[in-house]
Amino acid sequence: MNREMKRMMQRQGQVDADGSPTRREAPRQAPARVATKERIGPSEYARQVRAELRKVAWPTRAEVINYSIVVLMALLLLTAIIFALDYVFAKAVIFLFK
Repeated sequence: MNREMKRMMQRQGQVDADGSPTRREAPRQAPARVATKERIGPSEYARQVRAELRKVAWPTRAEVINYSIVVLMALLLLTAIIFALDYVFAKAVIFLFK
């Protein structure tokens, strides 16, 4: 540890004048009380919900249609793959145990 670091740590109270670390215990604090929030009524809740829903970036109609087509195509593709694998494995099992 160089001289500058030692002086800086002394100013901060981390080390004594001879360079040994100081042992200070942190002051004990009373446990913090949890602030209880007041309950709000249904009308205030509805206003807050509407305010949050206004912040949402809703997709356009075209985006919804495009995303729906992509999901349906993926569903059809995966269904066909699973059907084909099931058919092949069923035929293989029947062939093996015949």
